[in-house]
Amino acid sequence: MGSCSAAVSRIVENWREHPPSSYSLKIHNFSQLENSTASSDHKYQSLSFLLWRLIVYPKGNVKDNGSGFISMYVEIESTSLMESTPPTEAFAELRFYVYNKKENKYFTIQDVEVKRFNALRMVWGLLKVLSYDTFTNPENGFIFEGGECEFGVDVLVAPPLTNWEILSFDEKLSPPKFSWNLKNFSELKEDVYTSNKYPMGGKEWVLKLYPKGNSRADGKYLSLYVHLADSETLKSDEKIFKQGHVRVLNPLGSNHVEVQSSCWYKESSRGWGWDHFLSIANLRKTYLDKEDALNVEIEFKVVSATKYSPII
Repeated sequence: MGSCSAAVSRIVENWREHPPSSYSLKIHNFSQLENSTASSDHKYQSLSFLLWRLIVYPKGNVKDNGSGFISMYVEIESTSLMESTPPTEAFAELRFYVYNKKENKYFTIQDVEVKRFNALRMVWGLLKVLSYDTFTNPENGFIFEGGECEFGVDVLVAPPLTNWEILSFDEKLSPPKFSWNLKNFSELKEDVYTSNKYPMGGKEWVLKLYPKGNSRADGKYLSLYVHLADSETLKSDEKIFKQGHVRVLNPLGSNHVEVQSSCWYKESSRGWGWDHFLSIANLRKTYLDKEDALNVEIEFKVVSATKYSPII
């Protein structure tokens, strides 16, 4: 069974009371405008406004098969494109207006696609704004008081992109592991111990270990955390993703205690870990080697990195 799809029109028509914001062109005698443009390629070009010009074809852009319609365009000043090296370009959304006195509103029409102005394409617009017959019939309200009419345009220039970020994930970390040997574990007196710093994924990290557990471990569990080193400075809303495994190694070489860690680090939460990583009773029974040392290992799988636009 076949299927079909209809093309979605990019032309949007509407009515509104508010006049154009970029430029208004009021004509006191439309018939004379038609006559005057016969010697200027059948088009009228407005004065320059903010590097732009409004172009109106009263009888349509015949060269582009627009006969029988009002055609309207916007042209960018060539000098504005050549002021920098290399020549610049501009992206703009165009909305055209035709005033209707009968409705006391503006008929608006636009192509919703943003237009790219450059040295190769300096003019963009709409070939068929209104039919010539509809526009010139006084009963419709576009021509009034003996031939007056008004055209207008809004040129909404898209500013150049200045704010951006690029998020990447490093999965090829070398070396991916960091080991920490805590000697004479049974004699450790401090509440918390911090490993040496180790680089991984463009950042420096430390392990923090509570031999008797932190305040939430009730003295029954080893508490273990992965922290960004104090030397790492993060922006107020910067964040880093880290995925990996943290292990307390069994001296016999198997049955290690392993927990996977997947979390985002930011300035307000620079450390993540486990209050109840391993019971102290089980640790003393199985995980201290003959020299009373505890071996902790972290293996990183993924670390994110983000590049930001410069702060102006």
